Amino acid sequence: MAKAKKKTQPGSGGTPATVALTAAGAPYTLHAYEHDPASASYGEEAAEALGVSPDRVFKTLVADVDGELTVAVVPVAGSLDLKALASAVGGKRASMADPAAAERTTGYVRGGISPLGQRKRLRTVLDSSAESHETICVSAGRRGLEVELSPQSLTTLTSATLSPIARP
Repeated sequence: MAKAKKKTQPGSGGTPATVALTAAGAPYTLHAYEHDPASASYGEEAAEALGVSPDRVFKTLVADVDGELTVAVVPVAGSLDLKALASAVGGKRASMADPAAAERTTGYVRGGISPLGQRKRLRTVLDSSAESHETICVSAGRRGLEVELSPQSLTTLTSATLSPIARP
């Protein structure tokens, strides 16, 4: 099991996500842990390393909704409901985006895609279950680095829509 290190103050340098959070003056806590390349699930690995319930750790997925890349942020304890995502943004059909297109568009690598500080700002939908938590964790922009913040801050900073897009 990877051991997490907790930082309450952002360090120098940072990722585009932490730079965006700092620039916005949003309160957050940075959590670093040693990523295991053999891990089957980035999100479950993060939850275990941080000692946080998987329903409070959210994964960032990029989907194609009617030809438009869209970000879905859902708990690692569940999965993305593509029909619900399409409906949430007024689309008809959704599928997972090509990983290379997701990486190119967001500026992040798979397993480290953050909803914050993306190269190109994409429409974002946050699963409404986030509202039941005081804070949630999302990728801070690289594998082994999570940022903990309020769902309200994430919604505001990404202009996200809240909608039930996850299924257990």
